[in-house]
Amino acid sequence: METRIDRFGSVREDKIKQLKELIAESNNIVFLGGAGVSTESGIPDFRSGAGIYNTESGTKYRPIDIIAHDFFIEHPEDFYDFYKRKLIYPDARPNKAHKALVRLERQGKLKAIITQNIDNLHQEAGSKCVIELHGSVFRNYCMDCGKKFNIEYIAAQEGVPHCDRCGGIVRPDIVLYEENLEHENVDNAIKAVKKCDLMIIAGTSLTVYPAATFAQFLKHDRIVIINKSSTYMDLKALLTIHDNVGEVLDKVVPKRVSKKTTAKSSSSKNASAKTSSKKQTSTKNTAGKTASKSTSKSTSKSQTAGKAAAKPAGSKAAKKPAASKAKKDES
Repeated sequence: METRIDRFGSVREDKIKQLKELIAESNNIVFLGGAGVSTESGIPDFRSGAGIYNTESGTKYRPIDIIAHDFFIEHPEDFYDFYKRKLIYPDARPNKAHKALVRLERQGKLKAIITQNIDNLHQEAGSKCVIELHGSVFRNYCMDCGKKFNIEYIAAQEGVPHCDRCGGIVRPDIVLYEENLEHENVDNAIKAVKKCDLMIIAGTSLTVYPAATFAQFLKHDRIVIINKSSTYMDLKALLTIHDNVGEVLDKVVPKRVSKKTTAKSSSSKNASAKTSSKKQTSTKNTAGKTASKSTSKSTSKSQTAGKAAAKPAGSKAAKKPAASKAKKDES
């Protein structure tokens, strides 16, 4: 829901400028995204007026009830009838939001994308650091023998898809209601959040757990919310923008790194290389001096030993070992 203050163009531009500055001064950004990230790719969200939960399911059941574990087990036919019509979009393509995040990752600023989406669009766009909390419709497996299947196999089957090896039911590798998330994914997401210096939360109403609670692990208040509707975090965030995710991210993430930035980076690398070269030279010189001193000491010792050996047996130097031996015998 757009707020009254968002309607003023100058305020909106100021927010875009502020987000650019936040990104520029950050080096460890984490992005948490929901269904609103993919709506610009033609995939409906869940809770908006035109979302999946607020439209007819085409069956006698409510959409929210259909995508639950027990329903899938008890009514696989109805589940797949709904699933194929409402949840898989194999022809969808990455939008401005996905592409902007790829640019941000390649600049070395974005360290992790935590997504609640199951559409694989982040990976298709080119992102590498993606944590899928709810799985992916592009991965499917036989519940009996474990054989894996792609999305094309599911879409081509009529009714409930069965394994072509053992005949078992094939299910999508997504997290349904009543099922637990993969512990490893949750742990990785929390670790990423704890390390970040800026968290961007976009396209999510923040009503699905545990993702809705990830911000509590932050040690700072550097949170940016980009969402069309309000969330419970709006007043706690450092910056809130009520707008399309793709439009905002496309504006704040440059498509090309400026020459100044490249020059600075190159200068920094050269300075680092010079420092390294100086250290190596200094180390070599020190090692050479140490070796020279060691050689000098060794030569001096050899000369001293030679002089001692040249003294007659009756000298004081020759008698000292004998005295030492006598003391040992007395003890």
